[in-house]
Amino acid sequence: MVRNCPVDVISVCNRSGEIRPLRFQLEDEEHQLLRVNIQEVVSVREVHHVGVEANIFLCRARVHDRDWTFELKYTFRSHTWRLLGKVY
Repeated sequence: MVRNCPVDVISVCNRSGEIRPLRFQLEDEEHQLLRVNIQEVVSVREVHHVGVEANIFLCRARVHDRDWTFELKYTFRSHTWRLLGKVY
């Protein structure tokens, strides 16, 4: 499944203000909630495009007994998260 959709994310911030996603959930094609625990944040990059500032997190997780790599985008101004890549 390839996504470019909004997702609910649980994240933490450290004392210097850096944000890190821990878990997200989305609805699959069968309208079931899928909860994904992020095992590792591989990298973080900042993007600035037409006045939109965001961080893109390259993450790894285990979903349905498979390892997956995907990207989560956090947009600062709107405080929203989007799933940008494959989940399973």
